[in-house]
Amino acid sequence: MTEQPQVPVLIVGGSLVGLSTALFLARQGVPCLVLEQRTSLSSHPRTRGVNPRSMELLRAAGLEDELRALPSARALARNSGLRLATSLAGPELGAFQEEYYREVSSDLSGLSPTTWCLCHQNELEGVLRGAAERAGAVFRFGSELVSCEQDTFGVTAAVRDRDGCTERLRARYLVAADGARSTVRRQLDIPFGGTGQLGRFLAIHFRADLTAELGDRRFIMCYTFNSQVRGALIPLDNAQEWRLDVILDPTATEDVSAAYPPERCAELVRAAAGVPQLPVEILGIAPWEAAAKVAAGFRSGRVFLAGDAAHVMPPSGAFGSNTGVQDAHNLAWKLAAVLTGHASPDLLDSYDAERRPICEATVRQAVLRQQDRPRSGDRNGRRGMPPGVVEDTTLWFGWRYRSDVLADESEPATAAEPEVWATDPRGLPGTRAPHVQLLRDGGECSTLDLFHGAPVLLTGSVPGHWPAAAAAASSQLGVPLDVHGIGGEGEFDDPTGTWAKTYGVTDAGAVLVRPDGVVAWRSAGAPDDTDALRQALARLLAR
Repeated sequence: MTEQPQVPVLIVGGSLVGLSTALFLARQGVPCLVLEQRTSLSSHPRTRGVNPRSMELLRAAGLEDELRALPSARALARNSGLRLATSLAGPELGAFQEEYYREVSSDLSGLSPTTWCLCHQNELEGVLRGAAERAGAVFRFGSELVSCEQDTFGVTAAVRDRDGCTERLRARYLVAADGARSTVRRQLDIPFGGTGQLGRFLAIHFRADLTAELGDRRFIMCYTFNSQVRGALIPLDNAQEWRLDVILDPTATEDVSAAYPPERCAELVRAAAGVPQLPVEILGIAPWEAAAKVAAGFRSGRVFLAGDAAHVMPPSGAFGSNTGVQDAHNLAWKLAAVLTGHASPDLLDSYDAERRPICEATVRQAVLRQQDRPRSGDRNGRRGMPPGVVEDTTLWFGWRYRSDVLADESEPATAAEPEVWATDPRGLPGTRAPHVQLLRDGGECSTLDLFHGAPVLLTGSVPGHWPAAAAAASSQLGVPLDVHGIGGEGEFDDPTGTWAKTYGVTDAGAVLVRPDGVVAWRSAGAPDDTDALRQALARLLAR
């Protein structure tokens, strides 16, 4: 007889996406074990842009206030925009201002209850780990996955510790969040196709007092172009801690570590700063490459790929890590629903069906943005959007999933608006449930604050039979279903009177929303067939 798994979900990789997966699973009561081959979390600041959609997810996990209180988030709270200059101390050449680009400081209050949080990834990861552990997730640092095999009942993983000792662990499911060079993906022989190297870079983490040269400017990054260096200067505290990403020759075959010792890196920093005698302390040097690749499949049996293991993209737009966090959120509720017995295992097929097209389209958008960067600040002879580019807000909020567990309300795609994007979602099934500001007992909240661990039915100001239909569907299927009335005598006030229109229903309608905040089904008004809701809930759970 096959031995029983020791843990419901094994997560390989303890960086941002693995930590997010652990958090989202643990908050739904799913025990999970995270394996990370490093002995601790990284201390390098790395990426630092948590975009509005990811912040919505972390807000729902109760972490928004903690993230905004981080040292880096406080220091960078007023930073916004991309600049171009010969050097930090030299004349500015312009600013990046394109129709598709939204500044970090842009007002998004009509679209979301939150906005960007600029915090260093190492600080963010510390918060995620702490929250996941408090919710019940277990971490094993210094543990490397050697191999994994799966059978009808689960996955067997061979794990090696820092002393070279190997043990075998059993799990019901495995999530591979082990990066672009994913051991799991390679062992499963899943193709990782796309565009290879799109650029070579050297990230120089350094300390230098550039307060005078920066002045009162507060930008996200400043592209610097002069005869000595081409790159991007990134403030980490608007004072003494910085990062310089140097553009390297893509055809060079030199050993980057040997070719760029600390002394040479310090000279590049001085050139980018425009201060020849600047005292510089080099804190870290890390070569990296930009590429655009997507795995041919995000699922293989009981194993799932997430984050860089599933897709890599250029950093333009800061979509990479944020896309991985959204992978984790999509997958976590589905694993939880299956492991609790509320959903059929067939629900897990929708992870690949939903996430892979979105990720492929997002990678394309990141590439188009990188290709558009050399034209930054030069509006001569150009008007309108670059071909194929969609707006930032559409990428954050306007994607549309299509899978067998979602109701089908067909909406024809156009060449300018690919099938994965819905610039005016209006509550279409497969889209993110829109933000509407509500009131409850005098306090403000967002519709997005209502979506947690169970499916939710939102009803209008004329609820009619919907509460009774929800109770019957929940009882018949043996699954939880939360009901919230909006407007009228409902639980929440709709001060703007826009909820029904925003969700594409009437005051007598209802909208079924998944635990991940995605619209699964809606009824514009009260249907004669009261079995419709039960069928929609069963479909949502692949039953």
